[in-house]
Amino acid sequence: MTPAVPRFEELAAPADWRAVDFISDLHLQAEEPATFEAWRRYMERTRADALFILGDLFEVWVGDDCLDDAGGFEARCCEVLRATARRMPVHYLHGNRDFLAGERFLAHCGLRGLHEPTVLAFGPGARQRFVLSHGDLLCLDDVAYQRFRAEARGAAWQARFLAQPLAVRREQARAIRLQSEAKRQQQQAGPGTGGPGATGLDGTTDYDRLDLDTDATRAWLAAARAGTLIHGHTHRPAEHALGPIDGAEPSAPGRRVVLSDWDAAASPPRAEVLRLALRESSAPALERRPAALS
Repeated sequence: MTPAVPRFEELAAPADWRAVDFISDLHLQAEEPATFEAWRRYMERTRADALFILGDLFEVWVGDDCLDDAGGFEARCCEVLRATARRMPVHYLHGNRDFLAGERFLAHCGLRGLHEPTVLAFGPGARQRFVLSHGDLLCLDDVAYQRFRAEARGAAWQARFLAQPLAVRREQARAIRLQSEAKRQQQQAGPGTGGPGATGLDGTTDYDRLDLDTDATRAWLAAARAGTLIHGHTHRPAEHALGPIDGAEPSAPGRRVVLSDWDAAASPPRAEVLRLALRESSAPALERRPAALS
């Protein structure tokens, strides 16, 4: 049974926005400096009018008190975010790895928190409507994760976790990183090789369950009167046709567009941006671009 459609918030793009970038699933961590450097260069050079980070910028975020370590990796990332936010609006939506990034983090970096999910109205007359989500909320087949997500987004769970010393939380994060690497290797070996497995701080299980429910996705788009869902989470960049969506404005076949994860040390490297841009005398268009060219 399709679950209830969540509440959407709406964001109307200013009329002077001509290009908007979307990224997600960078999983930044000190142990992968190549990805950090690719991201840093992109953030310094992008000429977009706004940036939307749709979850899992960090491999894991163990609490805003990690910002107290002025020389730490998180502080270095925040310097990059803060510099970019001085030039353009940077909107931040939580993923399953960084859902503990709180108000202190947002304020420290100059970011604008984004509700899950949000409708972005873009283009002339704000007629083009896009649903923005991390995507995990629609992975309904991963029942264990959905159960974990509901618990971990609650105040009681977060209070218990954050009450632990920072060093303990960091050690848990290290274990999660090792678990994540094992999951990536299982995914490369082929679907189904991981089994249900154990869940960690992110709560996810094996990768063959990490895809969005089509009926629920269509229900979201119909409720939002939107034709396109943009999301990350699955690490499977693609565009999926969804057929006609009732009430979509303007009328057009529905689709969901999946953002790429980033791994600058992979072969070939993955560091991709999705750009939404206005074209002369045409509707806004989505284009995948290498981060180095954005």
